[in-house]
Amino acid sequence: MLDKNEVLTSKLTIPQFKILGNFIHTNYGIQMPDSKKILLEGRLQKRIKTNNLSNFTEYIEFLFSDDGKSRELPFFIDAVSTNKTDFYREPHHFDFLRQTFLPVFAQNNKHLKIWSAAASSGEEPYTIAIEMQEFMEKNRGFNYEMLGTDISTDILKKALKGVYDEKRIDIIPLNLKRKYFLKSKNRERKTVKVAPILQKNIKYKSLNLTVPLVNIPNDFDLIFCRNVLIYFNRQMQEKVINSLCTKLKPGGYLFLGHSESITGIVAPVTQVAPTIYQHTP
Repeated sequence: MLDKNEVLTSKLTIPQFKILGNFIHTNYGIQMPDSKKILLEGRLQKRIKTNNLSNFTEYIEFLFSDDGKSRELPFFIDAVSTNKTDFYREPHHFDFLRQTFLPVFAQNNKHLKIWSAAASSGEEPYTIAIEMQEFMEKNRGFNYEMLGTDISTDILKKALKGVYDEKRIDIIPLNLKRKYFLKSKNRERKTVKVAPILQKNIKYKSLNLTVPLVNIPNDFDLIFCRNVLIYFNRQMQEKVINSLCTKLKPGGYLFLGHSESITGIVAPVTQVAPTIYQHTP
């Protein structure tokens, strides 16, 4: 066992990395190339210390034990999953919502269902919520609901809390900042919290997109699944895209990340704009 004052010097061996990498890929679809060995090592060293273990051998034994699977596995997934997001990331998606989709949709529909499939720490769903609130102000009777999911339970806690460094919202216009964010009373902290009006229509839950999507509704009008496919191989990408489509209404829209291409993937979607696809079953 590791003494609290002892410095951890254990390194992740290549065979150990292969064991963990295969486990991650098999169960969660995330690719772990050799280039990620140092990243994984650094993140798991913190878990070794937290569990008062001495090295990676002890950690792997603990992780795969019955006790470890129940107690440590959620923290392991939090450690290996990458969560990078920003407010108004890929702004053309929100231009499409504002200028093209919402005006047409609202002519015949008053309730919109949205799924942020990789909600991360909440920047994406809260950006969508801002756009929804702005639209609702000009279209009385219109409303929406949103589901936010992520494989990481730890990152979803941050989304639920909705507290961010002030610099995170620099990209947002001043009038929207004042309207939808509350500054901390402790000005030394330099943080903001999203206004309750942005949180009231969003529900969060932990979800692995690579397994059957049970207990997920199949009537979403919009699904955002951005910058997730880049971590999967082609076979898993096709599986996830088709799984998402089963949850999307005919004619609904799927939004992917700017670096993601589904060229060559067989799925019931038609591209209508860069990284925007319409469900055409």
